[in-house]
Amino acid sequence: MADANINHQDARAYWQSIDADVNGMLGGFPYVSKVDLQGSKNFLAKLGVGGKGKKKVERAVDCGAGIGRITEGLLLSVAETVDIVEPIAKFSDVLKGKQGIGEIFNVGLEEWSPDWNENLRYDLIWNQWCLGHLTDAQLVAYLKKCAKVVREEGWIIVKENLSTSGQDDFDEVDSSVTRTDEKLRHIFEEAGLKVKKMEIQKGLPSELLPVKIYALKPETPH
Repeated sequence: MADANINHQDARAYWQSIDADVNGMLGGFPYVSKVDLQGSKNFLAKLGVGGKGKKKVERAVDCGAGIGRITEGLLLSVAETVDIVEPIAKFSDVLKGKQGIGEIFNVGLEEWSPDWNENLRYDLIWNQWCLGHLTDAQLVAYLKKCAKVVREEGWIIVKENLSTSGQDDFDEVDSSVTRTDEKLRHIFEEAGLKVKKMEIQKGLPSELLPVKIYALKPETPH
């Protein structure tokens, strides 16, 4: 199993060595940011979030937020408040005190406890290019946590690279796994989540892996 090789310390050591800028966050492909953000914006609009004349949702959370590229480029335009989950403090520090930023949790996704406030519910839980650092079992447990704190009318979004080799691929450089579409859907099902909409991100360079975005809701509303 590819995910058996994941080592969180190795992953954190890798990210600690990376510059806190868009080039660092996107592995030397900073120019994909605009295309990526536009694709995400269009996808959310199809779900009824954001878009012309729509009022902002109350609260979103950017999980594995890095320096807040997605928070600042997308989420703050659709949500009043955006919480941040990011284990590397030097990344999230750039967001401190900015308007619209809520709680900042400097923990890994596997350690995050979203029920820190029992009354808190999220309208939007955004996960992008970070879930590969969790083992399959951790990812199922993490998504179950998300399911507990998403509003009934809210969305859990997953946007990740897809493996094209027919199996999950382990990357030694940052200690992460790139999963197949089939594996991701199996994990969603195990976590009690239903895929309501999905799309391949258009306009990315052909040398990059395909990127797919999924809109998820809990199978049984809480």
